Amino acid sequence: MSRSTHQSLAMLVLICLWALLAGCGTGSQGSPPVDSYSVQSLRSQETNDLNKQLFAAAQVNTDPSDYLLGAGDLLQVVVFESAELNTKARVSSRGHITLPLLGQVDIKGLSAREAEIMIETMYKERYLKNPHVSVFVEEHFSQRITLMGQFKNPGTYDYMTKMRLIDVMALGGGLNEQAGRTAQVRRMSSSAEQTPTLLIDLDKMIREGHDELNIQINGGDVVFVPEAGMFFVDGAVRKPGAYHIRRRTNLAEALSLAGGMAPYADSDTVILIRHLGDGERQVLELTMEDREVQETPVSDRDVILVKASAMGRVLHGLGLNLGIPGIASFGYHDPVR
Repeated sequence: MSRSTHQSLAMLVLICLWALLAGCGTGSQGSPPVDSYSVQSLRSQETNDLNKQLFAAAQVNTDPSDYLLGAGDLLQVVVFESAELNTKARVSSRGHITLPLLGQVDIKGLSAREAEIMIETMYKERYLKNPHVSVFVEEHFSQRITLMGQFKNPGTYDYMTKMRLIDVMALGGGLNEQAGRTAQVRRMSSSAEQTPTLLIDLDKMIREGHDELNIQINGGDVVFVPEAGMFFVDGAVRKPGAYHIRRRTNLAEALSLAGGMAPYADSDTVILIRHLGDGERQVLELTMEDREVQETPVSDRDVILVKASAMGRVLHGLGLNLGIPGIASFGYHDPVR
């Protein structure tokens, strides 16, 4: 058999083998890769949906009768049944005003309407049969609240009326795309050691409607929304890298965010490296066929490693090199590198 015949037969065998290997590779690729634009779009949509629910539930309209009274405010108090009791009073640093016959009255933290009702009750108990009182705020030195962290418009805002957590979050423009799903509310206190901090699950409050988490905010409070936690995916995945934990994310969802497993991946097993604190780490080898494993929650600083199978690396590393017309050869490139 001539040399040219041998070359032709070799060429035919190589082409057939290449077609077979390519077919095997195509069958194992699964879903198409998720590009970075798609992942970013999903994150943006998730944040937008959360903000829509937040704004729908918020009440940010201010009624003057709901103004909160505080130190420095100048009030005009009118008692309609007795002009002699009408007076102007400035709220002291301790939250008191001085009224005829009643003396010092503590109104700190009350709204104008609540102060009217309390003063009417005090006059009724001692001096007048059925009094009607009006409290008008001539000068308002409002209290303030501070929004920090991952708000669209963080900053310090006048706190003129009683508001709840959802209301002040809307005041800050809602959350940005880097926001986590918890909020810390730090209460003002005379002692730094006794400053209480409340931790609120925003998904439960906004998405699931747990109204008890929509707490009352007080003047001087600081509301802080931290950046979302991070986890890392590496190895035989389409889009290795770092990802934010936007909400409760499980292992299957984490791999999906990373574009899914690569065609040469060992799809049965993943390695989960978990940070335990104080420099300690826990290494777990998990079987992805187990439904409970797929639903394992991902924690901040988790590292997920997907191993490559030996056969997958061989099949997806082989290639047909075409050079000078009539001459072909096999080449190999490790897909993991």
